[in-house]
Amino acid sequence: MSFAAIGAGLAVIGAGIGIGQVGGRAMEGIARQPEASGKIQTAMIIAAALVEGVALFGVVVALIS
Repeated sequence: MSFAAIGAGLAVIGAGIGIGQVGGRAMEGIARQPEASGKIQTAMIIAAALVEGVALFGVVVALIS
């Protein structure tokens, strides 16, 4: 097994954990303040996109090296 596969796997696991945290916290926030659901959802989508971007960068770097 190559180190690139291990690095790519760790990047994907990290992204899964990060998106799970973002989604879970957003749902908690919406449950507490339903009137702010639009702002929370927008912030959640932006944060999830940033997590995915970092994970994609990690996978690419792992596969290049």
